[in-house]
Amino acid sequence: MGILIRLVITAVSLWIATLVIDGIELTADSAANKAGTLLAVAVIFGLVNAVLRPIIKTIGCGLYVLTLGLVAVLVNGLLLLLTSWIADKLDLAFHVDGVLPAVLGALLVGIVSWLLNMLVPDGD
Repeated sequence: MGILIRLVITAVSLWIATLVIDGIELTADSAANKAGTLLAVAVIFGLVNAVLRPIIKTIGCGLYVLTLGLVAVLVNGLLLLLTSWIADKLDLAFHVDGVLPAVLGALLVGIVSWLLNMLVPDGD
């Protein structure tokens, strides 16, 4: 149940990013298609983060230390850009237009997800 709640929270965060940030687009035609697309993109984003983030942190450990963790913002943006590329290959109506919208979107998704996760009990 916790995984489904986090999936919905990520989908809501992505939806807010599409509304606020120019360069992140959701072009599905109906509300049901938009919701399905956002849930699919949330799954892709979660998988990309789960698989690649530990590898990137291990390889780029020196950069994380050198920049006091600020490189994580760029890494998150690049992972969102990769998610957009995968979504395009799967014919999903989600697109990020460049690195700057991706970085801003990743920041917004992270902040909104954090806030929503604080509001939703995790079952402990």
